[in-house]
Amino acid sequence: MTTDHPFRDLTTLTATGEGAWSAHIAPTWTIGPKVHGGCMLAVSASAARRAGIEAGADPAVQPLAVSASFVSAPDPGDVEITTVVRKLGKQVSVVETELGQDGRVAVRASVTLGLPDGGEPRYAVPHPATELAARPPEDAVVVTPAHPMGQIVNLCGSVDMRVDESTAGFLRGDREGDPRIAMWTKLRPADEADLDTVALFALMAGDISAPVTMNRGMFGWAPTVQLTAYLRALPEPGWLRLTNESIVLGQAWFESDHTVVDTTGAVVVQSRQLAMIPR
Repeated sequence: MTTDHPFRDLTTLTATGEGAWSAHIAPTWTIGPKVHGGCMLAVSASAARRAGIEAGADPAVQPLAVSASFVSAPDPGDVEITTVVRKLGKQVSVVETELGQDGRVAVRASVTLGLPDGGEPRYAVPHPATELAARPPEDAVVVTPAHPMGQIVNLCGSVDMRVDESTAGFLRGDREGDPRIAMWTKLRPADEADLDTVALFALMAGDISAPVTMNRGMFGWAPTVQLTAYLRALPEPGWLRLTNESIVLGQAWFESDHTVVDTTGAVVVQSRQLAMIPR
């Protein structure tokens, strides 16, 4: 079934009991056969926000920080989310979530709710992501379901994705490139019309890049073990530009840092994850 607001559908929840919710993850939200980690983080954050607001938090709160541990890799389909409000405060609330499928836990997360930053920062160090063009240039690689990358990264069927080819040596067969990838992504127009959907998508974008290990000739599944994402500000509508980079590719583990910037040049999401080197 097609829809003009696929990401809103992904993060839409149905209440199933006190502190309990269900969601449906369509096959498009996968990498290969398994559900994309950033999508599960977004669903978990959506449930935490709902639980916080129902407990009395300001309806304008957003998930400022999501720290998720990945326990198992679910298949696309229905998932269940349970929530526990650990703190309800005037500025900060904390909700714990557990996302599972068929009785098996997939993701445990701690979500900090609050109001995102607004206005000009007091101090900011320019990041390479802010130097990318606000819109993808003509020579950016368009990732579609027909593209070799799109045949694995099924997300491209529901969001727009463009890759800076100069940072994606794996597309040319390069095995000695730097572990850094730059790209652009954008929601469908109907999804962009909903502010809460935009915020959740920005968090998901903190995990949207292909693994940087591919630039070193290491292909295959690079499972995320732990992912923490910060929503620094609500993004303006339009393209998000981002970089994904690592400074240490170990024998078994590597870190992966996303920095996500909106059309105004504001840093809207920062994330770091610990992942496994592909076998």
